[in-house]
Amino acid sequence: MGTDPRDAKPQYVLPLVVRIERAAPPARTDALETSARAVLAILADERAQGEGEWARAIEDWEDARIRKVVRRARGAEWRRAEALPGITVTGAGGAEVRVFPPVPLDGWPKDLARLQVSGTDLDDPAEPGPVAADAPVLWLNPALDMSAGKTMAQTGHGAQLLWWRLSDADRKAWRAAGFPLSVRTADPARWPLLTSGDLPLVRDAGFTEIAPGSCTVVAEHPALGIRAADA
Repeated sequence: MGTDPRDAKPQYVLPLVVRIERAAPPARTDALETSARAVLAILADERAQGEGEWARAIEDWEDARIRKVVRRARGAEWRRAEALPGITVTGAGGAEVRVFPPVPLDGWPKDLARLQVSGTDLDDPAEPGPVAADAPVLWLNPALDMSAGKTMAQTGHGAQLLWWRLSDADRKAWRAAGFPLSVRTADPARWPLLTSGDLPLVRDAGFTEIAPGSCTVVAEHPALGIRAADA
């Protein structure tokens, strides 16, 4: 992938923690959608803007690679995570994801650093329903096999790139509506169409699970024009 000037800057990571209770794990798609909404929630939060208490951390993080790491917690672990500054977002199906302001790559808070990254494999008890015609969609690459935790980070990337692309008015409207969105795996026949246009596209740096440069997510929003999947 060559030399990237972002790699010369101090590296930060956006921590996300998904609640996975042994007896009641969340559905995979609900967790993927909730992680994307959690990223949007912190980007839109007043504490991340202007002179807000999280603004400098957000700025330093966005100046380098927008790394995200998803860890899992349950029981007392989850309660300790909730005690730290952050935002908890709950999905339509009950999935819970807490997002925290960015931290240095090697400077995680103790109660987050001790949480496991592995073990985030989740399933959908039923096939997700059709997406709403007027809602944003984050399309997953049908050729990639990623853990739920890795995929949650990718949907977070896709949501962030989409947020950057929108106008202030479209961002405000999306936030006011509660950041509705869907995550679906693209039809293999439609994937080339999705990736050949000008839609926000996530290319992974390849630190974990998949090869560098892999296209993982394409983000659609009605404000960007015709839906590529329906073209």
